Amino acid sequence: MNFRRAVRRDEPEINFIALIDVLLVILIFLMVSTTFSKFTELQVNLPSAGANKPADLPREIIVGISADGRYLVDRKPMPFSSPAAMAEQLRAAAAGNEQASIVIHADAGTTHQSVVNVLEAARLAGLARVNFAAQAPGGR
Repeated sequence: MNFRRAVRRDEPEINFIALIDVLLVILIFLMVSTTFSKFTELQVNLPSAGANKPADLPREIIVGISADGRYLVDRKPMPFSSPAAMAEQLRAAAAGNEQASIVIHADAGTTHQSVVNVLEAARLAGLARVNFAAQAPGGR
């Protein structure tokens, strides 16, 4: 017979509750003792430029195209017969200025071919700067 009592060993435990309490106290101390600085404005010295305005702006040739295919060059009606004839009109409107730019005001219902005719005439006239005018949505 075995009269010895069984020796029971207790497993060591780490008490995390005390550790959490200490960390919370440290966290509260750091939050209270920390000062937060707020930058409300930033001092900035902006550079300045002293450039002159350009003496002569490039000439703009306004070409209007209506929905039914009528053309206006600088607000003067022009019947369209061919891109070559329109190129002559554009050359005359540019008056020898190679820096002239064409601004195309095309109606929303204009056919693509009408716009391509103006682009072809500009190419034949030697005017490489072409812009398209647009309006903001809902504006007239």
